[in-house]
Amino acid sequence: MAVPQVEKNKLNMESINLGDITWVDIAPPTEKETEYLAQNYPFHPLDLDDTLSKKQRPKIDEYKDYLFFVFHFPIYRKEERVLTSSQLSVFISPKYLITLHKRDLNPLVKLFKECQIDEESRREYLSQGPGYLLYRILDRLVDYCMPMLNKVGDGIEDVEKNIFSSRQRGAIRGISRLRRDVIAFRRIIWPMRAVIGSLEPKIRRFTEVELSVYFGDAVDHLDKIWDGLDEYKEIIEGLSDTYDSLATNRTNEVVRILTIFATVMLPVTVVASIYGMNIELPFMHSDYALLYVFLIMLVIISGILYFLRRIRVI
Repeated sequence: MAVPQVEKNKLNMESINLGDITWVDIAPPTEKETEYLAQNYPFHPLDLDDTLSKKQRPKIDEYKDYLFFVFHFPIYRKEERVLTSSQLSVFISPKYLITLHKRDLNPLVKLFKECQIDEESRREYLSQGPGYLLYRILDRLVDYCMPMLNKVGDGIEDVEKNIFSSRQRGAIRGISRLRRDVIAFRRIIWPMRAVIGSLEPKIRRFTEVELSVYFGDAVDHLDKIWDGLDEYKEIIEGLSDTYDSLATNRTNEVVRILTIFATVMLPVTVVASIYGMNIELPFMHSDYALLYVFLIMLVIISGILYFLRRIRVI
């Protein structure tokens, strides 16, 4: 079912046709687009509402004439330096594939533009049916997760270098940022594994290509990402414990030095206080009284340092 050109000009909607197969891309979806879909397609109102939801979990809704999917994929926002999720909603039937997203899923945007411009790419992706096209979209989006996983790994290496260098002050912020990204990444990938893993039998009727091997490969990639996130989670926890140990040791060293300094200076302060009294004391009337006082202080300091050395405090 092709989308009329007039309607496409008014809405955030573009379409690609190859024979009787149509790919409709809506980015970003608004109420106007969902109203248009409600008028021209047999979609359930709750599914249309889910396309505008920001908190909808990944799922599969199966109907007689079509299937409805909700996927979430990670994206990295450079301005906020945070990893968040972006929703992709999909309607699929034997004659069309409709994708709804916010245009922040770059692989999907590039794939649609590629099919618009290049006739050969259009035939490659659309000639095997909407089911095969959906697989190619998901495959690109899953592969897009790998650079973000590698980015987390690079961040871990940077934090590890900072922990064991003189730039430890920024290490705790880096650890916190990495922990936040890994938690967000895991929250996105976990439900996606189940959804994509159960996808192939449901879309088999929408393509003539045997997709079990292809979706098995996609699930393997998701499992690889999940295993990588598990490993990074343990590494980050280890780095956090290491930083805490180093910070505690550094604090103990500072306290030890201050304690030694206070221990050495306390007797000296007592001597200075005694000779500051307005009473008769030894050496007060001598021309070398100040020198004698310094000698007394030096002897006390030397004795304390010798004692601390003997008991291996310093």
